[in-house]
Amino acid sequence: MAMNQLEPATFISQTDPPRPPRETLPTMYDLPSEDPEEPGLPDIFHDFQPQLLRETFCPSHYSPEQFFIARDLNLYYDVRHVNWHKRPDWFVVLGVSPLFEQNLRLSYVIWQEGIAPFLVMELLSPGTEKEDLGQTLRDINQPPTKWEVYEQILRIPYYVVFSRYTNKFQAFELVGNRYRELSLPGERLWLSEIELGLGVWLGTYQGMERKWLRWYDTQNNWLPTASEQVTQEQQRAEQERQRAEQERQRAEQERQRAEQERQRAEQEWRRAEQLAAQLRALGVEPKL
Repeated sequence: MAMNQLEPATFISQTDPPRPPRETLPTMYDLPSEDPEEPGLPDIFHDFQPQLLRETFCPSHYSPEQFFIARDLNLYYDVRHVNWHKRPDWFVVLGVSPLFEQNLRLSYVIWQEGIAPFLVMELLSPGTEKEDLGQTLRDINQPPTKWEVYEQILRIPYYVVFSRYTNKFQAFELVGNRYRELSLPGERLWLSEIELGLGVWLGTYQGMERKWLRWYDTQNNWLPTASEQVTQEQQRAEQERQRAEQERQRAEQERQRAEQERQRAEQEWRRAEQLAAQLRALGVEPKL
């Protein structure tokens, strides 16, 4: 190659246009799931957290046929304004069937059902936090806020909120005509009416390790999810298999010891027979 010849990779034409700077595209943090026009739209946490609550809700005095759980379902509350509704992130109603007249519910209509929810939960987001916490005022011609509906119209006994951004858990109990914020030692709330507690749990669910709300029992044990129940059953089955194997090994060891004792007794008998035979050969009758 000639001394003044350039390799193709290093050749730059003077007539080529300059390359534009590399474009930086927005990330998910720049493009959140919530629609600015409808800030209550859920993100993926709004799917998983209610699912975890449903899986671990096992009140001791109620069978699965005696309570109804819903997430992101329209809750209609005023017979005078039949289109007014709220859409809680999660709620549970005690004393009703999961089905309405043997059909899946499309909504929860209070004047049809006759029973208000026992507990309602909202997952805080920047667009709805103030309303969820009762910090907004409404125009007289507008429907009431969530707080007003839950507290003054439906009179729901317990209202809880949880922020996935700060992991803050707050709970309110209806006392008289107003909600009173409850103290939550250890970030736990015990509900004696259903003998269940609701608390903040640090663990892995759906492949994500973070803080979640989940239910616990009278022994302060977190109630298992469906997959955890399968794992626990597998662990119990494995423990039973190991115990059975240990019993089999112990039985085999006992059998071997018994066989060794039998062999030793057989050897002792043979030695005694040999000695008796030798004595008889010498003209001495052995004493038995």
